[in-house]
Amino acid sequence: MSQIDLLLLHPPSVYDFRHRAIMYGPVSDLIPSSPVFEMYPLGFLTITDYLEARGLRVRIVNLALRMMNDRRFDVPAFLAKLKPRAVGIDLHWLPHAHGAIEVARIVKQVHPTTPVIFGGLSSTYFHEELIRYPAVDYVLRGNSTEPALHELLTCLAAGRAPVHVPSLTWKDAGAVRINPQTFVPRSLDYVDIMPERMVKMVLRYRDLQSVLPFNGWWQNPITAVFTAKGCAHECVTCGSSRQACALINLHERPLFRSPQNLVKNIVDISRISRGPIFLVGDLREAGDAHAREVLALLRTARVQNEIVFECFGMPPLDFLRAIDAAVENWSLELSPESHDETIRSHQDSATFYTNAEMEAVIRTALGLRCHRIDVFFMIGLPHQTPQSVADTIGYCEHLFQQSDQRLSCFISPMGPFLDPGSRGFEEPARFGYRLFAHTLEEHRQLLVQPSWERILNYETVWMNREELLAATYAAAEALNDLKLRYGRIDTARGQEVARHIKRTRDFKARLDAIQQEDVVDPEVVQALQGEIYEFSVSTVCDKQELFWRRHVVNFKVLGIARIVLAYLRELVRGESHTHGGQSA
Repeated sequence: MSQIDLLLLHPPSVYDFRHRAIMYGPVSDLIPSSPVFEMYPLGFLTITDYLEARGLRVRIVNLALRMMNDRRFDVPAFLAKLKPRAVGIDLHWLPHAHGAIEVARIVKQVHPTTPVIFGGLSSTYFHEELIRYPAVDYVLRGNSTEPALHELLTCLAAGRAPVHVPSLTWKDAGAVRINPQTFVPRSLDYVDIMPERMVKMVLRYRDLQSVLPFNGWWQNPITAVFTAKGCAHECVTCGSSRQACALINLHERPLFRSPQNLVKNIVDISRISRGPIFLVGDLREAGDAHAREVLALLRTARVQNEIVFECFGMPPLDFLRAIDAAVENWSLELSPESHDETIRSHQDSATFYTNAEMEAVIRTALGLRCHRIDVFFMIGLPHQTPQSVADTIGYCEHLFQQSDQRLSCFISPMGPFLDPGSRGFEEPARFGYRLFAHTLEEHRQLLVQPSWERILNYETVWMNREELLAATYAAAEALNDLKLRYGRIDTARGQEVARHIKRTRDFKARLDAIQQEDVVDPEVVQALQGEIYEFSVSTVCDKQELFWRRHVVNFKVLGIARIVLAYLRELVRGESHTHGGQSA
């Protein structure tokens, strides 16, 4: 078997979720992932591209997805077959705290001498605590770790101590050492995401399942393309906010991809996929000139895929017209968080916009070729009460009355955690939050609580955890009724969602009654496991409402065939990184 230089593992949120009875609730309903949070970070792709361009072998394995799709999938046995020189585990978002640490323990169990490397936002924030877990050898800090990781792997291969590797927290003969966080790039053009590398990885290791981004991707083959790392805004609850990035990643401002680099990524994807391409981040954060150059390049490229644009603030109306001139198929994602302008102003006053300004954007977009507008609201914000949540649903009806079926609204709780590094996490009292966990270990223990309101690491002075739960289900029912009435969903789907919400609320009451007993029979709770998971998926809406237009054939056969032929030529020339690979 050929050895690989770096094995990248994406863990489930809770490692033994297949055997635990946990009601996760609706905290993942409005993202592609399930409550297992099986979607791996985009950093896996940039790491792969950077390292393989320098002659190293990288393999991605989405353990979370493999475990979801096969209840008999044996993680230790699978990992024991592989021969990695080093293993990387992401702990970016905090909901992976339990799974990430447990996967590290298993790696050490089957490969005791193999270095285990952690990275990601939460790894960086908790690096001094994380490095003290026995199975963790190295923590790379920051959100731009590709060069440092390459240097670390070079040191490990040569048997040198990584004393000069930037942004590294590590163990040196039992002592913890913290190298200065000196690598802070000014742009992101040193990395690329080349889709063909993923196709070649599938061929090399004969393993398609492990590289799929999330469950249901074949039915909803959306591809995310990041426009920047970091953010210019200060949303109270976000771990990628300006304050959080300055605190954790030492970025005083976002790092942007050049228009050329960004559009090249989009074009490369379009050569093999017909699916939608989601631009993660607001193009206008880098300035109007930067955004318009991206649009000019897209106009020239004539990409046919649907391009999904995020708007953190409201763009000028002429910018929408520029999008329409540049891109034939496009959609908008808006996140006002609350209909209440006062509540919205408490998030980030710099990006504050009025409802009238948002409605003008919606009207203009719908007057153009915009295919779809999704408007997202959130539950658990500062100054938000159960009544204000209910009033948000009333505002959704107003939006429905002012638009056509291309616009839909969604609402869900923040969750499950207030992000470390965010203003709300760092100064909870200032923003009206109460935190139930502060350390990494405390969050790890929260993740295995029996139901989602107990998993939340926060409540507010306006709504406790029980009230957050009640407001969520009430809002979900009311919004679903609205969607039915205004034709945003078909009758069968809407009626099924209504039944599902009612059954979820009834089941939650039954589960609470069991858990309030003095002595709870674990077998009784375990017997409910199947039902529990059912009521943690598509609770506040049918997840398929988030899916985009499908094509008869979502992938371009000729584009993929060219990559396969190129890979075969490499094998023949002896230029491939592996000969036969590792199958599992």
